[in-house]
Amino acid sequence: MDLDLSGKTVLITGASKGIGQAAALAFAREGCNLYLSARSAERLDQVRDEVIGTHAVTVTTFPKDLSTPKSMIELAEACQDADILINNAGDVSSGPLDSLSDDDWRVGFNLKVFGYVTLTRELYQHMRARKSGVIINDIGNSGENWDANYIAGSTGNAALMSFTKALGGASLNDGVRVVGVNPGPVATDRMLKLMKRRALDWYGDESRWEELFEKYPGGRPATPEEVADLMVFLASPKAGYITGTNVTIDGGISARGSII
Repeated sequence: MDLDLSGKTVLITGASKGIGQAAALAFAREGCNLYLSARSAERLDQVRDEVIGTHAVTVTTFPKDLSTPKSMIELAEACQDADILINNAGDVSSGPLDSLSDDDWRVGFNLKVFGYVTLTRELYQHMRARKSGVIINDIGNSGENWDANYIAGSTGNAALMSFTKALGGASLNDGVRVVGVNPGPVATDRMLKLMKRRALDWYGDESRWEELFEKYPGGRPATPEEVADLMVFLASPKAGYITGTNVTIDGGISARGSII
């Protein structure tokens, strides 16, 4: 299927690994030019080299700590011509309420919650002026499937789900679509950290994290490529009437009301 994305420019945050890296490759495969941002310049260069080694697109990297409004505003200014924004940078601390300090909450929210809001606000004005654009927020199914042992993440994700629905409910009048993607467990480095914490909470031993796989639908987590492919479709004109909603990709975990 031709998704009519060739020549579009996509800004992806958290693009150095995991879902962000998979998204970079997936959009490049559709002929999109890329702006990629993450903390690690070395990892961004590796992703850039992988992309341009296999696809005839341009890739510009922005190694930045995106946890401050200033850095997000600078990134938006440099990438104001982006047709598509993939908000993906974020890592909220896992654990129950009594295990998290105020700093744990603020550090996670500054990057993922407030970071998404700031970058969206700054790029939205340019998209609105052009009457064209798509913003996809990579959120997480804990925002709809609350988890006391991931309480900061559940709270932040729920806020971003509401933000997506509120903005996306009106954005089509400006020619812009805003959509959320809610992955469940995805086979990434971040998932390994969360699974070790879960194994510690449940079994008292983080080394037993692999035992959690048997509880997942189909006995496995999602792949980053599966999430990236969903993002590509949602960003395309084929999904031109989809806005103000959050699409869950978790193998049915939320539907059955379980945590994993």
